[in-house]
Amino acid sequence: GRALLVLLLSATVSLLGGLIFGYELGIISGALLQLQIDFHLSCFKQEILVSSVLIGALLASLAGGILIDRHGRRRAILVSNLVLLVGSLILTLARSFTVLVIGRMTVGFAISVSSMACCIYVSEMVAAHQRGLLVSLYEAGITAGILLSYALNYIFADVDEGWRYMFGLAIAPTAMQFLSILFLPVNPVKLSSWDSDCQKGLIPLQDTEDRAAAKREPYQEKNYSFLDLFRTRDNMRRRTLVGLGLVLFQQFTGQPNVLGYASKIFHSVGFQSNSSAILASLGLGAIKVVATLVAMALADKAGRRVLLMAGCVVMAISVTTIGLSSRMAPLAMARDCKAATGPNASHSLTQHPLTPVFPQSAVSPVPPASGAVKSQAGPGFAATRSLTEVFASTQSKEVVPNSSLTQKRALVGQSKNGTVESTGPPLPAAPWAQHTVLNWITLLSMMAFVSAFSVGFGPMTWLVLSEIYPAGIRGRAFAFCNSFNWAANLLISLSFLDLIDAIGFSWMFLLYGLIGVMAVVFIYLFVPETKGQSLEEIDQQFSRKR
Repeated sequence: GRALLVLLLSATVSLLGGLIFGYELGIISGALLQLQIDFHLSCFKQEILVSSVLIGALLASLAGGILIDRHGRRRAILVSNLVLLVGSLILTLARSFTVLVIGRMTVGFAISVSSMACCIYVSEMVAAHQRGLLVSLYEAGITAGILLSYALNYIFADVDEGWRYMFGLAIAPTAMQFLSILFLPVNPVKLSSWDSDCQKGLIPLQDTEDRAAAKREPYQEKNYSFLDLFRTRDNMRRRTLVGLGLVLFQQFTGQPNVLGYASKIFHSVGFQSNSSAILASLGLGAIKVVATLVAMALADKAGRRVLLMAGCVVMAISVTTIGLSSRMAPLAMARDCKAATGPNASHSLTQHPLTPVFPQSAVSPVPPASGAVKSQAGPGFAATRSLTEVFASTQSKEVVPNSSLTQKRALVGQSKNGTVESTGPPLPAAPWAQHTVLNWITLLSMMAFVSAFSVGFGPMTWLVLSEIYPAGIRGRAFAFCNSFNWAANLLISLSFLDLIDAIGFSWMFLLYGLIGVMAVVFIYLFVPETKGQSLEEIDQQFSRKR
């Protein structure tokens, strides 16, 4: 009975952690529409407000690991919940731009610490044959959180100062997570020693040699310093290579940008009005949720390696397809925010009647997590999104106002819209209007990419990271890899449009395809299979095998 309670509470903590993460990433997109009017935000200020979460998260991934290792996973989650409550209150009561930025940085710090601590805590709490399912639940939480934030953006769009409600509602899941973790034990429950688990056949060891070795050397927890991550002791350097490789490939296969580009693909296929674009973005979000559920079901059966490699292969094929089809049917790419600041400058956006990003999906272009990542976060940092597109979208929103905001801000929208449409060439001149079949191929490739990411890199990166390090340094190691995740995300997001200017759109996507192939090779050579083994066995397997 107690084991079942621990299992249910662990699942709740994992799911709520992801939900909060996804919600905070997604909610800014709708809030920004109102904030830019209520606070008269310039382009630069919008950029600062959007990236303040990333800065907070990056700080947390530098400092959070020490907190998680020194003071324990459970306490780290409780502290992050309290910080998040404070951040949400600051945002809800904010009266100036500076206070908003401080609030978003506080929230970014909290969700980053929470994401790392949740994954590690849950992976240590549950039995080996359930670990994949419960850690992947975090990524499912992220996708659900992003969908929830989109729904609330839509509901509060016409409410006066609706952004206060959007930010304030994060308090509810945070309080629930705080309460559910109070009932969980501080240390992982050892229902029986792992050795007897092996004999019961719950955890089949790799081979008889390993089993004999494991019996000979009882498991002792060792102490590690941060620098041990780069030394050969216990093969730590190889573990760090695996962790960094997964995190960097997760970002460099182009996930934030493929998503940021989604609205253009939807428009070209014929989703012309804003409301249909919103529905399409919700559709992509639903695909992500379904794919993540598939990953949860398969994580402990098929194994981590298989899902990572399968996901990478599909991602590589689908971005290559997008690259090739865009060579035949070129899709124009708008420059960022500054291009549309004044009525004269707006011309650059109108040569192609598409907004660079979904009207309301500023921060997580299309339900991402993302991860970004993860999700997206921790995990889910998968969910993190393309900043450049965000900045682009804040302006493009004025060009094509969010459908649900049109009544309240009709004047703003119409004046901008009027300027824009008068300067642009007639719509049918769009170069890709004739390529219907290619456009649909692009759209299907996009959906395949999103699904493959949500099955492979999305949840599995964080699952493997929470397993491969020894307990004594797990928090710091996870945080170290995590900081690279946030930094790579920032770099990719900010360099995307410049790269497209330099090498062209289709080459950019073909490059992502090539990186995807390299990722498959990397996973095949370096990432071990960890399904069905206890954390101690994984540690011993790593320590012995070169």
